[in-house]
Amino acid sequence: MNYIAPPHKLLLVDDNRVNRLLIAKTLQQLGHRIETADNGREALARLRREPFDLILADVEMPEMNGYELLDACLRDPELRHIPIIMTSAVDAVDSIIRCIELGAEDYLTKPVNPVLLRARVNASLEKKKLRDEHRRLIRTFADRGVAAQLMREGFALGGEYAVITAMCCDIRNFTTLTELHGPAAVIELVNGYYRIVIETVESYGGNANQMMGDGVMSFFGAPVHHPDHARRAVECAIELVRQTEAYDREQERKGKLRLSIGVGIATGQVIAGYAGTETRATYLCIGDTVNLSARLESHTKEVGRTIVLDDATRAMLGDSIELEPLGEHLFKGKTKPVAVFAVRRPGEGKA
Repeated sequence: MNYIAPPHKLLLVDDNRVNRLLIAKTLQQLGHRIETADNGREALARLRREPFDLILADVEMPEMNGYELLDACLRDPELRHIPIIMTSAVDAVDSIIRCIELGAEDYLTKPVNPVLLRARVNASLEKKKLRDEHRRLIRTFADRGVAAQLMREGFALGGEYAVITAMCCDIRNFTTLTELHGPAAVIELVNGYYRIVIETVESYGGNANQMMGDGVMSFFGAPVHHPDHARRAVECAIELVRQTEAYDREQERKGKLRLSIGVGIATGQVIAGYAGTETRATYLCIGDTVNLSARLESHTKEVGRTIVLDDATRAMLGDSIELEPLGEHLFKGKTKPVAVFAVRRPGEGKA
């Protein structure tokens, strides 16, 4: 077994003070930081306030016993990744089975053997390290909502119908920028742009799903459903423009590449789910709504507006956001013209 480099922060939960002292001494000799709690209720409160790497919990405790603590942790999305080793003076098979079925990482009988304790703790921390790396990779290569769904429900190809709002955001004149400037300056600009878009979209409950060079396609309403997905998308777009304009001013101050963006927003039914193969897949929303948002983004250049949206999105907004009607337009691939609206912004459109 590989030695796990300390220190790790462990929570020892036991109503017996002598047991706590004996187990804590063994673990402190390994360099771990040990915190203690007298019962499951106190432990749960501490777990929700501060991070821990591992929990050792006695089965028999007052107020909230070890079974109840184990169950509460595994039901909590923020705590379920913490390994829990159960300890008990009861060496009954049914108690061990119950703990393992509830999701305990391991089970130790009292009096706890110090050598066995060290081995089980190290093994549990090694497993947690691997799981944490797995979680980190999922969160790096998937949107927060998609990552949460994957960790909660697992992966399966397929989709289902959903009504969403799609938002397409694109850097203006990107081809010209790449022709006139070196790759280092361009990638720095794009990374700053991606950071703004992803952080802003996630803050409004959206899914910054597809990064396509200078364009980002985001979905509001899937995989996490919000009944006000259209309003979230439009308010996100407004904030996104504010953020990119501030970034542009900072770029100008530093004498670096500048950017401006256009945003197209459309609402409607799509098929949402995982597409690809069992070895390579991505979360997608597929349908005319997604295509229309891209067409609307391109249309921002023709109408001289920064944020434009379709009538389906407008219908879900009420009067909360001031819009300017731009008439109807027949987009490529459509058989009927689409009523287009622009979000009113200072310096754009009618006074």
